[in-house]
Amino acid sequence: MGSLSPIHWIIIAAVVLLLFGGRGKLSGLMGDAAKGIRAFREGLKGDDHETPAQTVQPLPRAEADKDPIVR
Repeated sequence: MGSLSPIHWIIIAAVVLLLFGGRGKLSGLMGDAAKGIRAFREGLKGDDHETPAQTVQPLPRAEADKDPIVR
């Protein structure tokens, strides 16, 4: 009960070969995920080169333009 029989090892080897072997679907998915991560990192690098005109500045306050509250 504690050890695996030869048929179990054959089934495990077949599953591993299907998942990780050659041109399997999982290896293709991992390649696509790696390309996506690489593109994301390159996109983040492009955001570091901001010009000073693109920085956020607060709006000027216009206290004199407000109407007084009448009750």
